[in-house]
Amino acid sequence: QVPVVESGGGLVQTGGSLRLSCVHSGRTFSRSIMAWFRQAAGKEREFVAAINPSGATNYADSVKDRFAISRDNAKNTIYLQLNSLKPTDTAVYYCAADVSLRGPVAALWNFWGQGTQVTVSV
Repeated sequence: QVPVVESGGGLVQTGGSLRLSCVHSGRTFSRSIMAWFRQAAGKEREFVAAINPSGATNYADSVKDRFAISRDNAKNTIYLQLNSLKPTDTAVYYCAADVSLRGPVAALWNFWGQGTQVTVSV
């Protein structure tokens, strides 16, 4: 198992911002592709953003230009900056890690955190 632990969720008003963090405590962080997914109540887990070891990023169309993923290799940590939040962004946000390219399909990723709740009020 590769423990990844998310933090930073909370309640925010529409238009507000949050920054989520995910700490990877294994020894493979520097060569891991890291990603954020989210799961709203009653819906399937969906891809949000990913970052590879060299810092290249990929985003879901629904969050492009509002969210930003980044990584700090010295701290074994990735971040997700959430800006211009909407009620439709309300979900549990999960951090995922893998040393292989897995793409936007959640079922293909091997290592997950416990999730952090983001709630956006009207």
